[in-house]
Amino acid sequence: MSFQLVLFGGTGDLAWRKILPALFQAYRHNSLPRGGQIIGVSRDSLSDDQFRQLIGERMQHIEGEKRPQAEEFSEFAKLLHYQACDLSNTGDYVALKNRLDKHSCDVRVMYLATAPQLFTTICENLATQSLNTANTRIVLEKPLGQDLQSNQEINSIVKKFFSEKQIFRIDHYLGKPSVQNLFALRFGNSLFEPIWRRETVSSIQITLAEEIGIASRGPFYERTGALKDMIQNHALQLLCAIAMEPPINTHADAIRDEKLKVLRSLKPWTVKSLKSDIVRGQYSNGVVQGHSAVGYTQEEGVRADSTTETFVALKTEVSNWRWAGVPFFIRTGKRLARQDARIVINFRPTPHPIFQTPLSSANRLTIHLQPLDGMALHLFAQGPAQISSALKATHHSPKTPLGPLLSPVELNLDFEQRFGSDRVGAYERLLLDALAGRLNLFVRSDEQEAAWSWVEPIIEDWRKTDTPLHTYPSGSWGPIQSKEMIEHAGHHWDDATKK
Repeated sequence: MSFQLVLFGGTGDLAWRKILPALFQAYRHNSLPRGGQIIGVSRDSLSDDQFRQLIGERMQHIEGEKRPQAEEFSEFAKLLHYQACDLSNTGDYVALKNRLDKHSCDVRVMYLATAPQLFTTICENLATQSLNTANTRIVLEKPLGQDLQSNQEINSIVKKFFSEKQIFRIDHYLGKPSVQNLFALRFGNSLFEPIWRRETVSSIQITLAEEIGIASRGPFYERTGALKDMIQNHALQLLCAIAMEPPINTHADAIRDEKLKVLRSLKPWTVKSLKSDIVRGQYSNGVVQGHSAVGYTQEEGVRADSTTETFVALKTEVSNWRWAGVPFFIRTGKRLARQDARIVINFRPTPHPIFQTPLSSANRLTIHLQPLDGMALHLFAQGPAQISSALKATHHSPKTPLGPLLSPVELNLDFEQRFGSDRVGAYERLLLDALAGRLNLFVRSDEQEAAWSWVEPIIEDWRKTDTPLHTYPSGSWGPIQSKEMIEHAGHHWDDATKK
């Protein structure tokens, strides 16, 4: 298959940190069709060779094994080309069209790794130059808008020029191997599905913790904040993967129909729950991994009096027959104790205990997203020493109401050990899907609108009222109010993420 992948924002951070390294990994894995071109597009005045050199230098900063060797990159670089284009200048799209039309292709993917406010301008100009043909696909990066209205406006204009089947709204969390295995765990095995419901599950937690701060993204983060950056898309997509009903098949719309039902079933916010079930915070000075870290308001590009949140914790519920009454807790933040993205399914205690178990403990399933990649099922078992002590206790006290104290054990599946470290990463998987036209792991417009509809009352409440912004030291697990919120509901954050 011959292809052209046009990367708008081709010299930006996202391009060289995520997209181009993912394309290189696909090339290394022999998954990227060889008959293709990758065309970087930005305002910079560069030749093809200068673009290749720039990307080669930047890719030397990516992590260990993923870093290309000189000979590898030299071969990959033959796919790289460059076209200067002022994205707001209609005339520059004529030159882009002429460049693209020099080579015929089976598939053309337009990847918009730019600010969302440029999406509509780019789509309009592509259409003006007849670059929105039936074999064209368009990939839109998040955040797609700043609220429900702007999201609807962007979708409305994009749909004037591209059909829904041509639009790939990317959320890289859906491409993570652990999330794929969450679907496999639920719908490919008969073991868990019968207990994946309110009768056996006491609570569910989603933690998306980042050790890093905002780095050089101050202006972006000032416009966005943790709620829009992480909750509205990544966290809600994970919640859908956990809570959705089994789809009738693996077709894209069958999966996305079930996710949409979850989003529409999320418990609506009330004046009371907006105050009691949400905690917002902002990191202050502290120590991360032994190094001093400045507070958010001291970061480059951030206002000294900024009230932008870098941490959000909330409690919600999916109001349907499967999940009614089961609290879903979500937390995300920058400058936390460590990088740790996980989902924890907490099961209910045994209905009639005949053994002693550790205080406040029950079975749980932990799904590690990053930096670990795998699953762990937490159970209880009896060791030799406990059997011996149990026999003694029974000998001296035959009327002991409970048996011996059990110890926690783990059934651990490390995906990297099981399947090897050379597996397909999130962006690599999604880029290959976009080239192949597979929409399963991309977000449909009505999903996005449902997510924005649920988040919007929070945005409005924070805009109109004096909602507290709690500070927390860099290197901690967020504001103490987050711990108080979950404990008030009778639960606690997963022990494995406590400092």
